Amino acid sequence: MRGFGGGRFGVGLALALACAAGSARAEISDNVVRIGVLNDISGIFQDTNGMGSVEAARMAAEDFGGGGKGIKVEIVYADHQNKADVGSAIARKWLDVEGVDAIVDVPNSAVGLAINTVLRDSRMTFLASSTASSDLTGKACSPNTIQWVNDAWATGNTTAAAMMQRGGKDWYFVTVDYALGKGIEAEATNYIDKHGGKVLGSSKHPLGTSDFASFLLQAQNSKAKVIGLANAGGDTINAVKQAAEFGIQEGGQTMVAFLLFVNDVHGMGLKVAQGLQLLEAFYWDMNDDTRAFAKRFAARPGMNGKMPSGNQAGVYASTLAYLNAVAATGSDDAKVVVPQMKTFKGKDRLFGDTTIRQDGRVIHPMYLFEVKKPEESKYPYDYYKLIATIPAEQAFRPIADGGCSLVK
Repeated sequence: MRGFGGGRFGVGLALALACAAGSARAEISDNVVRIGVLNDISGIFQDTNGMGSVEAARMAAEDFGGGGKGIKVEIVYADHQNKADVGSAIARKWLDVEGVDAIVDVPNSAVGLAINTVLRDSRMTFLASSTASSDLTGKACSPNTIQWVNDAWATGNTTAAAMMQRGGKDWYFVTVDYALGKGIEAEATNYIDKHGGKVLGSSKHPLGTSDFASFLLQAQNSKAKVIGLANAGGDTINAVKQAAEFGIQEGGQTMVAFLLFVNDVHGMGLKVAQGLQLLEAFYWDMNDDTRAFAKRFAARPGMNGKMPSGNQAGVYASTLAYLNAVAATGSDDAKVVVPQMKTFKGKDRLFGDTTIRQDGRVIHPMYLFEVKKPEESKYPYDYYKLIATIPAEQAFRPIADGGCSLVK
């Protein structure tokens, strides 16, 4: 079996699939399609991505089944440790030595932007299913990159719009001090300012903060109607838990989490998370298709009944879409596969009505949810109630406004 080679990156071979008889077509390099899941396996994103994303990629490869052409698929994975230099080193070795054809997942915008640069104009495809930076379809757009699930523009603008329609005019931000948080706050602030709202202040915190007391007290003392958490993963969980201790929501302020997933809610519990507003692209309990996928995911090795996050669903959807394009073209070269992916417009089982645009942005509906009270939850992971559905055309930045050089 083949892996990344071990060492400090802690890489392992996830899966080798020979899904049908016969050999892959000659245009497929090494007669195998290798997909590398690159994410945070041991840090603050391990629950929303981590090994769950690896299992989601494995599921996609299994469901692909060789594409009816006996195409072999291998899934490998690595931990980028939330460090751009580590992520870039892995990508370069996968590209130059290991024969990996596509990289998927990549939470952490700084790492994602670095990978985007490494892969630009190479033969590798970047399936940025968890990278939230809007620059990937703007000034940093690349012919090699497809961005699924979410981005800072959608998170900032769509969440701000939904909250302001519900009376949330005055805001205070608690923001993680790197590309992700800054991008979300900037997008939301721009929308708030243009639509008659006001930002009363902002506090910046380092990635991996454990004590949010000073930041939350400043937010509470601002008297802002809405406290926006422009962070993710463990940072959001810690902030929400400590906000509950301060009784912030009981005091009449509304808290909205720009990037929160069902795994995060599970980790903090409904007693703490109840009433929290959040924007999601995927919820496991939306319909029969999402429930069927979630049930399979929960039964996978090591998942122990956990429901998939939106990011993990995005890994599955983007990996399967990529493999279908490989089967359609008979090639795993990004110069061939990515244009084929961009012809897709139809129904995705997990994300609904879906279009892949020329700038690489995948658009689909987004949903504003409120976390249920403990007594409203009827079964495990029954955590959300739907507040509003935002159509795809409204949820994402218009293609003409992105400044992407790929758009004619």
